[in-house]
Amino acid sequence: MPEVNKEMKAQIISLVSDFIRRDVLPVVKDLESNDVYPGDLIDQMAELGLFGITIPQQYGGMGLDHTTFAMIFEEISKGWMSLTGPIGTHHVMASIISNYGTQTQKEAWLPKMATGEIRGGLGLTEPSGGSDIQAIQTKAVKNGNTYEITGSKMFITNGEHGHAFAILAKTDENANPPYKGMSCFIVSKDVQGFSVGKKLDKLGYKGVSTCELIFQAARVPETELVGQIEGKGFGQVLSALESGRINVAARAVGVAQAAFEDAIKYSQTRETFGKSISSHQAIQLKLADMATKIQAARLLTYEAAKYKDNGKRVDLQSGMAKLFASEMCAYVAMESMRIHGGYGYIKDLPVERYYRDAPLMIIGEGTNEILSVLIAKRLLDEYKL
Repeated sequence: MPEVNKEMKAQIISLVSDFIRRDVLPVVKDLESNDVYPGDLIDQMAELGLFGITIPQQYGGMGLDHTTFAMIFEEISKGWMSLTGPIGTHHVMASIISNYGTQTQKEAWLPKMATGEIRGGLGLTEPSGGSDIQAIQTKAVKNGNTYEITGSKMFITNGEHGHAFAILAKTDENANPPYKGMSCFIVSKDVQGFSVGKKLDKLGYKGVSTCELIFQAARVPETELVGQIEGKGFGQVLSALESGRINVAARAVGVAQAAFEDAIKYSQTRETFGKSISSHQAIQLKLADMATKIQAARLLTYEAAKYKDNGKRVDLQSGMAKLFASEMCAYVAMESMRIHGGYGYIKDLPVERYYRDAPLMIIGEGTNEILSVLIAKRLLDEYKL
């Protein structure tokens, strides 16, 4: 994927920044506090081309590199992290089709996904578990020229408002190891036997619908088996999740940056003992630590993005970026609340929203505990004696 030149990159980020300042910030408090789906804002994001960020230009997308992709996600998250959800999971599905789909599948899905006419998602996590992908229970049984999918997927972003989903299911229950019996399907919401469960009431990440997807012998045409080869779904999904972890890391950097900027501005206007709290060394130490950790997370995220663009294996880099950035975000959000004092704890200011949104990045795209184990395994392989 070619790197975008600096001038074009600056223009793209400026357009996104203007959109956030002009259209998002004036309404985010009301939409977020009432958990209202921001349909108008998401439509505007489609008009800006944000549903086609990484989709190749030959299919109508922008074909941007992953560093620019990360910068866009950071900028949006500074305004309202929830808005990255619909395009984040959409791009994971697009990545699966772009990298592993047949030519027919690419031509059928990617052009409409690039414009946002079709908005996609990923069905991976199940009610019985998420990080242990090999333990999924959803099954796909071949029946003539269709597959009948039975099972359910949990915590699905775009579940209510998305149009199609990349669904991981077992096509061979006897495969050993289990991942060799998993396949990925492109499932349109209008197929018979597919329904959407209730919208989940979350701590943060408000406004975006997160639902259960239910499959009761859902009849999916055999043409929607990704790549037309069974048993390849596990690898297809894991590869796409590398991009997903880059976008989650970028979200964390964006939320943390917003929390930091609010804190450093507030510290210069709030006075105690006759002077601004920013003149107190205790506050200065917090601000320095926050800014340093944010920049470190940002650089880890950009490094992972560059590895991805260069076609290198990136599970270690994206895992490290997501792990560090998400933990950093939770820390910075808490420190921002400390600096704001009581005002940080009330809903008049956005600090409490940052604090509620931060845990999503720790849990999403693989819990940090699972990621730590995967990182350690990769390091042990790399340094094996």
